[in-house]
Amino acid sequence: MKMSTFWSEFLNAAANHPFPSMPIDLLSPFDLQTNEEFFPNVPAAPGMPCAGEDRSIYRRGARRWRKLYRVNGHIFQAKRFNRRAFCAFCQDRIWGLGRQGFKCIQCKLLVHKKCHKLVQKPCSNEHVDPIEVKDDANGESTLGRASSVRSRAEIEPPLPETPPAPAPAPPRADELEPGSQRQYSLDDFELIRVIGRGSYAKVLMVELKRTKRVYAMKVIKKALVTDDEDIDWVQTEKHVFETASNHPFLVGLHSCFQTPSRLFFVIEFVRGGDLMFHMQRQRRLPEEHARFYAAEISLALHFLHERGVIYRDLKLDNVLLDHEGHIKLTDYGMCKEGVRPGDTTSTFCGTPNYIAPEILRGEEYGFSVDWWALGVLTYEMLAGRSPFDIAQAADNPDQNTEDYLFQVILEKTIRIPRSLSVKAASVLKGFLNKNPVERLGCGENGFLDIVSHPFFKSIEWEMLEQKQVVPPFKPRLEGERDLANFPPEFTDEPVHLTPDNDTVIADIDQSEFEGFEYVNPLLMSLEDCV
Repeated sequence: MKMSTFWSEFLNAAANHPFPSMPIDLLSPFDLQTNEEFFPNVPAAPGMPCAGEDRSIYRRGARRWRKLYRVNGHIFQAKRFNRRAFCAFCQDRIWGLGRQGFKCIQCKLLVHKKCHKLVQKPCSNEHVDPIEVKDDANGESTLGRASSVRSRAEIEPPLPETPPAPAPAPPRADELEPGSQRQYSLDDFELIRVIGRGSYAKVLMVELKRTKRVYAMKVIKKALVTDDEDIDWVQTEKHVFETASNHPFLVGLHSCFQTPSRLFFVIEFVRGGDLMFHMQRQRRLPEEHARFYAAEISLALHFLHERGVIYRDLKLDNVLLDHEGHIKLTDYGMCKEGVRPGDTTSTFCGTPNYIAPEILRGEEYGFSVDWWALGVLTYEMLAGRSPFDIAQAADNPDQNTEDYLFQVILEKTIRIPRSLSVKAASVLKGFLNKNPVERLGCGENGFLDIVSHPFFKSIEWEMLEQKQVVPPFKPRLEGERDLANFPPEFTDEPVHLTPDNDTVIADIDQSEFEGFEYVNPLLMSLEDCV
């Protein structure tokens, strides 16, 4: 009997024949027999989802918590200024690339990043007198202070009602004259299928019409890139994609282009699916498989670290398998670039289950957080579960929260399954050391400590980096466009982009995306040979 039918008959009976009902008569889901099911279907095989069950609910997305700086009641946030602005403390001009200044989100006070700790005037929670830029008789800029407090609309004039005419669309790649610089547009690609979706982006499988080659296309709506931090991560992702194009275990970039409403990354299409998809079917991996994947991931991370990039988003979802079974890391939106040896950063970001203790403690951190995440991922491959699995506490609301998960990561002693070998247990303890100074890969010898660890003794590192080691598992694929290794909740989606909204486009500052276009010169030369 359906639940709706039961309650309908129950209420009719209660209306005609009143009777007492005690709470003890109520049925709790935890009292159900084990053969009861919440999904109206039976899985095709153990570990497989039921029909109608959405696996995406089990994927934890990465987040970047907004960084605020509190000084004397001010709440400063890093800000990029597109107009002339001057520091309220030292009265020098605020300029430069990136988020070069701070702005109080309450009183709108503008200061240099270097000056914000020196501000002694308490925040009034009201708009302060902004510093004006006045032109004297000689046409030179001088500083003056406004005579009265003005509204934010007066301080920061709104965009003109009539937006500037959009630039003409670039010519199609096949319309260019020989020898001219190639640019790509949406017209150059055939949209085939949706293969992924995130908080900000949709990922499509596409075909370049001129060469018939298949790529993945990451599509980001500009309207969702709402503040300076979002713009920064888009630029960072592009830069890391360019760098990654030279490594066998990192997804590389083909090209970038834009329309008035969207940004497009055209990247390598990796056909074997991600490790999350395969782990949901295999539950756990043999040590030989986990060792192979962990070694290739280590090489990819080491490559990024040598080039000053902290990855910060290693997880099963971001480890892809190519058609041969080699791994490729993808999704560089959480990366931190420009990190030199000894440099640190402090942004609170990542996927909750993989965040390192030093991030949770609010400490400055460096490349150590990537080796911690590799430890979590290796544990998941070997044990079939997270080292911080709080699913057993689902019946206790106080223990089923993100804060509780962070407490577990900081305080819980990690238990290594007894079924694992001594070498596997040792490498997990090394990567999952809560002290980043003592963590495997973070000592004086750095990456060499990982290479020489007994768990990786059987790895021929030079051959591995040249992809001369046969992978332990090869995804089953039937043709270049086979999507059997991608979740059907994505591939079953209709392939289309929603029509542009002129009102939304008018509110987008297109100058923020100048210079986004890019074509990988190596791939372009290869296509010229087709």
